[in-house]
Amino acid sequence: MGIACQWLAWRARLPAILLLLLCGMIIGPVTGLLNPDDLFADLLFPMISLSVAVILFEGSLTLKLDEIRGLASVVRNLITVGVLITWLITAVATHHLIGFPYELAFLFGAVVVVTGPTVIVPILRTVRPNAKIANILRWEGIVIDPLGALLAVLVFDFIISSQSGNALETVSLVFGRIVLVGTTLGALAAFFLGHILRRHLIPEYLRNVLSLTLVFAVYAGADHLAHESGLLSVTVMGMVLANLKNTDIDDILDFKESLSILLISGLFIILAARIEFYQFRELGWNALGVLAAIMLLARPIAVWVSSFTSDLNPREKLLIAWIGPRGIVAAAVASLFAIRLEAEDYPGASLLVPLTFFIIIGTVIIQSVTAKTIAHWLGVREPPPTGFLIVGSGNVARIIGKALQESGFKVILTDSNWENTSQARMEGLNTYFGNPASEHADRNLDLTGIGKMPAMTGNTNQNSLASLRFKSEFGMQNIFELKTNKDQVISEKHTLSTRHRGNRLFGKNITYGQMASLLREGAEIKSTQLSDEYDYEAYTANRTEQLIPLFAIDLRNRLHIFTAEQSTTPESGWSIISLIMDSQSEQ
Repeated sequence: MGIACQWLAWRARLPAILLLLLCGMIIGPVTGLLNPDDLFADLLFPMISLSVAVILFEGSLTLKLDEIRGLASVVRNLITVGVLITWLITAVATHHLIGFPYELAFLFGAVVVVTGPTVIVPILRTVRPNAKIANILRWEGIVIDPLGALLAVLVFDFIISSQSGNALETVSLVFGRIVLVGTTLGALAAFFLGHILRRHLIPEYLRNVLSLTLVFAVYAGADHLAHESGLLSVTVMGMVLANLKNTDIDDILDFKESLSILLISGLFIILAARIEFYQFRELGWNALGVLAAIMLLARPIAVWVSSFTSDLNPREKLLIAWIGPRGIVAAAVASLFAIRLEAEDYPGASLLVPLTFFIIIGTVIIQSVTAKTIAHWLGVREPPPTGFLIVGSGNVARIIGKALQESGFKVILTDSNWENTSQARMEGLNTYFGNPASEHADRNLDLTGIGKMPAMTGNTNQNSLASLRFKSEFGMQNIFELKTNKDQVISEKHTLSTRHRGNRLFGKNITYGQMASLLREGAEIKSTQLSDEYDYEAYTANRTEQLIPLFAIDLRNRLHIFTAEQSTTPESGWSIISLIMDSQSEQ
């Protein structure tokens, strides 16, 4: 059910959390098909805790310090001063509107200060804000999860300890122990794993399993030494590992991303299935007031104060202030503490979970539906990723690049051959002089608006290297390679596996050498519009190898690439871009 919800959300371009929560409520309180407490018993919350640890570790692996250069102060302020502002405003609003005792109101405020990557990332995919906004929101969402959980732990310990009269002293000791154990154990584990990876002390097939096992061990070990320090330790471990030099973690990150999707899909359904609808009725309409206080008062004030001295413009600050959905950590932590407080017969504890889910559902629905429109209105969206990064600047690449650029698509050509690059620049094409797989390219190659990568260098190894480098960036379905003459004659045992290569451009037997030869003989790239009378079948009738269909542009200005792996049947009104010899050109 979780994976089905993820797929439907992808098709509908919605945050998956919406469908996951709906699914959980249907199979839980609506139909009674799933009762998580009966099914998992005492394993429920250890399972939830370990799953959240993996999710936070995976998110922190994406936190590269060089991505946030110049914006570190904004993130630091958001997770310190911003958290404090959000916490206080939320607690006061909850006390007055819902009637929670102040202790419980402050616990609820601590629970919902977190945003979280599970809900931020899907919204960022849809909204496509500029890099500064995206990096700030992503960093905040990942770093704030363990800190928010830590704050909730401290408030919870204060509530429990206040009954014995030494709450302040207890909380101070708890805080110091959690921070010391969490940061120390997390950093040591990261350096240990980094050393193993750099020295290749384990085989490739054990890398993912070892890293996952180490995450579990670090989480459990830290939690054993200082209760509730596990989340902080795995987050520190991921952040340190991500920023170690000369440490390749791409395969680990890919594995953890897949695992996180599986865990998130299950967790949201399980937690939503524990909700009872009568609890929402007990909250009443005042729950809307708490939601409004969080979205319209606490979040904007926190963002404005945190970014006061930054170079963010007011439009960027407005969008950051609007996007702050709550996610899996808030749901998990609230569920965990609610059970403990209910066991102590604490007044109002039974309403902690439904109010938390109400805030999660409200922020996710409202912000996911409106954020794209607001970002467009504010003018802080990136252009749609319809552009092309063409690897190679030879004659074939330049001709195709010009055709795409003249059709309205953004094009960047990259090549380490200066003669080819300078010729492309003289022909009015955007270029990057250098190897697209280099560290310099990682820092300086601007891929804004780029979504596809055709490699056409005429060199099989260079094409394949580029495909491997950018497959995670654009997705394998958007990676293409133009076959070389060498590919035609090389034996199977010397041929790179197709899973390491892109889709074959323009057809199974079309090669770089063939296209270069046709261009030297006078072939040209021409665009032809189809009609009811002159359809694609008529367009290709009586044609030989002198015509090579390259691209088709449909009525919605979407570009379709002819490849060996996927057949494209252009329709009436579409434009066909083909390489045609003069003798076969359209009159």
